[in-house]
Amino acid sequence: MSAKNLHDKSVEQLNEELMSLLKAQFGLRMQAATNQLQKTSEIKKTRREIARIKTILSQKVGQ
Repeated sequence: MSAKNLHDKSVEQLNEELMSLLKAQFGLRMQAATNQLQKTSEIKKTRREIARIKTILSQKVGQ
């Protein structure tokens, strides 16, 4: 999801998206630990998406 789309969402929607990404990140980490993860790049993509949402959240809360 692009940052432009994230800016249009409310704080509640961003928090929901953040929680789902954190759960997905946990699942990916568990798969990587048990050597079941095929696409290791998914961890990096998820981590960056989490950072993107946290950045936008901090901008919205600071306003």
